[in-house]
Amino acid sequence: MSDDDSLFVKSLAKAFQLLEAFEKSGDGGRLTHKDMKQLTGLDASTVQRMSHTLVKLGYLERGQNRTYVLGKKFLHFTFEYLRHSQTIQRASPILMDLQNETGERVDLSLFEDVEIVYALRRQSKRETFFATLTGRRVPSFAASGGRVVMSHLPRDVVEDIIDRSALVPQSPKTVTSRTEILAEIDRARELGYALCIEQMLIGEIVLASAIFDERNTPIGAVHIAGSLSDWDADSFCRKHAPLAISAARMISNRS
Repeated sequence: MSDDDSLFVKSLAKAFQLLEAFEKSGDGGRLTHKDMKQLTGLDASTVQRMSHTLVKLGYLERGQNRTYVLGKKFLHFTFEYLRHSQTIQRASPILMDLQNETGERVDLSLFEDVEIVYALRRQSKRETFFATLTGRRVPSFAASGGRVVMSHLPRDVVEDIIDRSALVPQSPKTVTSRTEILAEIDRARELGYALCIEQMLIGEIVLASAIFDERNTPIGAVHIAGSLSDWDADSFCRKHAPLAISAARMISNRS
């Protein structure tokens, strides 16, 4: 953020910087003051005052051994966002029908530049817990939802997103070559859907079709995910691609 932005409230930004540090917590979501200081670069006094204030407001809670965890108050915002989103309202019954028809996991993701965030998830019984939670964020470059959204964006915008992305493998088979990622996005543009095989999880196959807002801007995607123990790529796409494309069209609010 530019220093000459007179409307930018730096103290508020520091509070969110501290809260965002909990995304990097590897100890059961717990952080000490020392951890917060290391992850944010804020000084000890600021960390102490900010964490105290956030506890008082309910956005942090005290854990064991002088640690802090995110507060339950964040769930209030999740609820309010989901219940007021017209996209979520349209998508919910459609995804329910889609899962009944496919018998596979179906998701709705929303596009956020270098990441996508899962807003609705209807999991199958074989999924791991953390991987199927609403709110999970994954890199756009490695996700079928991110790739299919980027297939509807101008080339220079796509290249900028890829250039700003941390091309870190999400699984042993994640494609991290800029050239190969762009080729997969081009392929999604031709097919009308993006296919990812073991890009996030070994043994997983996922395809996605883009959803659009009233300005015809791609804002997210419908995903269908299966297991390679049940499907080969051709049969999975043959059955599920038309269903994902149809569901995405029904959810979209294109003018």
